[in-house]
Amino acid sequence: MTVELTPELEQLVKARVESGRYGSASEVVQDALLHLDQEDESRRLKLAAFHARLDRALAEAERGELYDGEAYMKELLDGLEDEEPERRAG
Repeated sequence: MTVELTPELEQLVKARVESGRYGSASEVVQDALLHLDQEDESRRLKLAAFHARLDRALAEAERGELYDGEAYMKELLDGLEDEEPERRAG
């Protein structure tokens, strides 16, 4: 297989080999591809988790299990204000 790189990428590969971290340009490319594959898998898992949360939220909404966002935030902020003196004392 032949791969063409831009001069900038070729320089990056050479620098990695010259640093001693890699024994050859092939090792640099292999490592880069493994990292790319791991990153893609991580994105896929995060997206799947997001879709699962979204599906649960939509199902709750269809059942009428809705929250008033403003009331929830007020309750949350009120709770934080109630905790504030305790933090200062501790």
